[in-house]
Formats: sequence, C-alpha cells, structure tokens
Amino acid sequence: VQLVESGGGLVQPGGSLRLSCTASGFTFSNYVMRWYRQGPGKERELVAVISSAGISTYYGDSVKGRFTISRDNYKNTVYLQMNSLKPDDTAVYYCNAWRSRSFPEYWGQGTQVTVSS
Repeated sequence: VQLVESGGGLVQPGGSLRLSCTASGFTFSNYVMRWYRQGPGKERELVAVISSAGISTYYGDSVKGRFTISRDNYKNTVYLQMNSLKPDDTAVYYCNAWRSRSFPEYWGQGTQVTVSS
C-alpha cells in the first residue's frame, strides 16, 4: 500500500500550487480521501475532504474559497489545487485514505509547501 504525494515546493504569496497524491495497493474508489497539513510548531489540521465518488467535499475554514480538492478514480489520484497562497499555508501536506473503522487508514509521506517571498 502506498500513497505518494507530489507537487510541493516554494511559491510566492498569492501564487498557486497543485498537489497530487497517487494511491496503490488498495481499492482507491472505496475510500474517502483527505488532505491534512502540519505547519511549523502547529498541530495537524484537516484541510479538505472528498467523498469516495467525488460528489461531496469539505474544506477547513482557513482554506475555504482558495483550495479545491478533486479526484480521478481511474488514475487513483487525489488533487489539491491551492490558489491565493499565504505564508500561513506553509506546512507539510499529507494525504490520507479512510474508509471506516473496519478498514486500515493510510497516510502518505508528506510534501513540503513553503509560501515565502
């Protein structure tokens, strides 16, 4: 089982990045996918959630209106489009796969996003 994030990097305030998380080793389309982040000295924060079929989404208040989560179940990939980035968005971003308490939960290794001029 693997979740591999990519797309992080250094971006100036106001810029954009798109993170990707590609899954393997489990039935991706059965899982709710979530993006979390953890900034320096901060607790882990839930950023966005997308249902297994991609119909429903949820966003944390701090990113609402700026970030968009999407998924492609044919490519086993979930995306996080991040626009209007702020220095406070600086964090390691992790993708997470969750189905129910009866199934394992999976985490990626994280990708660093740094917003700085």
